[in-house]
Amino acid sequence: MTGRRLSILSPKRNKRLQTGWEGFFPYYAGYPEHFARELLRTAKLPKGAVVLDPWNGSGTTTYTASGLGLDAVGIDLNPVMIIVARARLLPPSEADHLRPLAATILSHAHSASARLADDDPLLTWFDAETATFIRAIEQNIRRGLVGNMTKSPDGVKLDRISGTAATLYVALFAACRKLVAPFRSSNPTWLRRPKETDARLTASMIEVARLFGNNVRGMARALAANQLELLATGSPKQGGTRIALSDTAIMNLEAESVDFVLTSPPYCTRIDYTAATRIELAVLGPLLGTNARSLGLRMIGTTQVPKSQIEVSEDWGGTCARFLEELRRHPSKASGGYYYRTHLDYFDKMSRSMARMSTAMKPGARAVLVVQDSYYKEIHNDLPTVIGEIGKAHGLRLTRREDFHLRSMSDINPARLTYKRPSGATESVLCFAKK
Repeated sequence: MTGRRLSILSPKRNKRLQTGWEGFFPYYAGYPEHFARELLRTAKLPKGAVVLDPWNGSGTTTYTASGLGLDAVGIDLNPVMIIVARARLLPPSEADHLRPLAATILSHAHSASARLADDDPLLTWFDAETATFIRAIEQNIRRGLVGNMTKSPDGVKLDRISGTAATLYVALFAACRKLVAPFRSSNPTWLRRPKETDARLTASMIEVARLFGNNVRGMARALAANQLELLATGSPKQGGTRIALSDTAIMNLEAESVDFVLTSPPYCTRIDYTAATRIELAVLGPLLGTNARSLGLRMIGTTQVPKSQIEVSEDWGGTCARFLEELRRHPSKASGGYYYRTHLDYFDKMSRSMARMSTAMKPGARAVLVVQDSYYKEIHNDLPTVIGEIGKAHGLRLTRREDFHLRSMSDINPARLTYKRPSGATESVLCFAKK
């Protein structure tokens, strides 16, 4: 397997290519669909091969693998991404019933008032009347489409939710995301919380219903177009896909069960992945067994200080150790405290996740990781090299590296001008083979 040459395109995302069905899933991701498709196509995987993405995000890997007739496993810790990834896999044959379902849901939402808890997370952004109607739509999706196979005594198992229910939730996510546009920051991955003195957003029931209904109609049309394309091209039957809600650092996968890994681990750039989905987490509030803050603490790259004491491990490699020592000694405020501890947490979780991933891979299996470097002040965090060394510590051999220069989100921060460092970032495609 390791002898086949993979075709590696640029992993840079291009918004102009996000059209049709793909246009409804504009969530932060490491690479575009055409990048994943070309890699998996040239991997020449046999029938029945299993593709793993341990940081599945919006489901680019699982969606692409399924479309190529491959079996896939996608794992993510963020419940929002579980919903999005499952919606993305909705078979085109289901397009015809989305609009009637949405019409029924809206009819029930108009006719029956929802009970809104005093601490409903939607009240963070919306006034009570607007939040109540949004919650009424969500309640009717839940009551009509979330059955006993998804519910359990421990709560709702979101990784069991149907593709249809997930699609309607995504339509509601998109409606709410548009309504909260005034609270977006200069960083497109960040949605700020309003201050106590800020007025909450007001939208009429007609406006909310129109946004939700338009999203469902658009998704139905795009999905129907996918069906026509499949019929015209004779694409292979979709592969079996499992989407699992799990923490990669403790994920329990069968040993030597995976033929190929394609993923992009969280970058070490202090992106709060829960902040990027705050409004969606608010919509899902009644289904969640945790709050956004608790969820954020478990994420790789959390901006919260971990409670446990973490020591630098030899498994992280020499490049990581040197970076952490420079960071710890940096004279800027909190470098040796807060920032040092959050970076320790990042590398600890990353190493444990890589160990789990390696254990799940078959001997000779390959893994492709898209990894971006960054800077702490003027100190270069060469994350691609660090990940290469962590992989080696866990039985993975780096066979190829392709670097691509691109603009970085950190470039929009005016504070970066205080420190001498190059603009942009290097996004590296790392190819590993299991020893």
